[in-house]
Amino acid sequence: MIESPPPAPVAAPPRPTPRTERRAPLPLPAGPARLLVLVGVFVCAACGLAYELELLALASSLLGDSVTQASVVLSVMVFAMGVGSLAAKRLRTRAALGFGLVEALLALVGGASGLALHASFAWSGAPDGTGTGPLTWAQDPAVLLVCFSFAIGGLIGAEVPLLMVLIQRIRRQDAGGAVADLFAADYVGALLGGLAFPFLLLPAFGQLVGALLTGAVNAVVGGLLVLGLFHRDLTRRARRLVLLANLLVLALLATGAVLVDDFERAARRAVYGGDVRAAVWTGRQEVVLTGGGDRAVHLYLDGRPRLAAPAAPADSARTPYEALVRPALAGGRHARVLVLGGGDGLTAREVLAHPGVTRLDLVEPDPGLVRLARTEPALTRLNDGALNDPRARAAGTDVFDWLRRAHARSAPARARYDVILCDLPGPARTESAKLYSREFYALARSLLADGGRLAVRMGAPTAGAPGPGGLWTVEATLRAAGLHVVPYLSPGTGDRGWGVLLAGRDAPRITLPDGGTSTERPPGTRGLTIGALAEAVRRAERRRPASAPVSTLVHPRYA
Repeated sequence: MIESPPPAPVAAPPRPTPRTERRAPLPLPAGPARLLVLVGVFVCAACGLAYELELLALASSLLGDSVTQASVVLSVMVFAMGVGSLAAKRLRTRAALGFGLVEALLALVGGASGLALHASFAWSGAPDGTGTGPLTWAQDPAVLLVCFSFAIGGLIGAEVPLLMVLIQRIRRQDAGGAVADLFAADYVGALLGGLAFPFLLLPAFGQLVGALLTGAVNAVVGGLLVLGLFHRDLTRRARRLVLLANLLVLALLATGAVLVDDFERAARRAVYGGDVRAAVWTGRQEVVLTGGGDRAVHLYLDGRPRLAAPAAPADSARTPYEALVRPALAGGRHARVLVLGGGDGLTAREVLAHPGVTRLDLVEPDPGLVRLARTEPALTRLNDGALNDPRARAAGTDVFDWLRRAHARSAPARARYDVILCDLPGPARTESAKLYSREFYALARSLLADGGRLAVRMGAPTAGAPGPGGLWTVEATLRAAGLHVVPYLSPGTGDRGWGVLLAGRDAPRITLPDGGTSTERPPGTRGLTIGALAEAVRRAERRRPASAPVSTLVHPRYA
């Protein structure tokens, strides 16, 4: 029997390949096309870092504590970038369409993030409508900050896998080389965005318009890259979708830019009321002054109250400044006085009202605040034009750096002051903690003349405990810098009054000019008397804890 030949093996059916975009020829040769993709990566990376820095700047100015806000924004964004990279795997088969839509959405979310955060800060209020109760999670601007950080980070993370597919679409190469080219363009673009934000976008356009402009650039570059270079990979419907999405985003961002001034005025009224007298971005912070005339004057720095006083200078609002200045000047010589901070001029007013002062040097971190205190009528009435007095000299520079440079001069050339007064932002803000450190007070001590005094003004201690940023931590830090300290609470202001620390190389004397008689007090003020000052010292001592930590530059102790 003849055996039949064995059946031919049946070839296995080809494995299905993922559905991909149509592979039409590119309109440019591989070299120029690849260069355009890398330029797009460069610009998109610059925009991504600008969004990140804009979130950090807004979070720090609106919510305070820059270290905490930076940690939240950066950690959430990096986590979201990983999530976005994983999610983008589903878009690899339609990389051009996915990249075009991702860039449009990123431009909208990143560009509008400043407006949304500012609106949340301005219009979020307590459930009872008083503005003083606790916020729900949905009302808290910090929650919105986390949401925007996650959304922007996720969209930035989705860019990389899609761009990798597009680069390989132009010309196949080993994965290591493609990753190196992609990351090089990405990191160099991040450098551009990191430099453009503080040196161009922020000073020239401000936070809100700067973010909107960044979003517009992001949308234009992403749209042009997809529609100009990869349009043949898209269906007509997909091209229309990418075009309409980018045009809609650009229209929304342009509308925001046109209405941003009206938005800022409305937000300012929501935060500060309807009688805003001056609102200035100084390049360092937003300074807002309200009231004047027959209305109370309020000064806000980045939304935080700095001053609240009736317009008439002869009022009890002078008491905290008197409590800082008068005991320090009465304890000995006071011809040369240095004021650190105090750009509103109210501390300088009390100093120059004291007989015997021949020179006042004021060092304020924000020169814009000094200009406002010299020219704005509501402020000049409050400070009696102190900063225009010929005895006063004001320097607008970093206080710590000014002290360090003054200390670096040789001993014969080093300026010596009879009194140094610290009227600085509270240490609870991270960037201000260095101004309450042992190193800071050691530098100030080196500028004191023999018998000189140093006085520090800050908030009162909490009942029964110093708190992490309380009066007693400052006292312990002053002592660690080699100074003798006497703490007291400003009289007449209750348990929530100002805390003051009077320090010196030798034990400072708590006294007042002429025994604190009424001739030293402006009419209508509560003023100070020896009896009231002695009671202020006793009030502080009754709250003294068993111990308090010392704050240093490397280990700040303020919350």
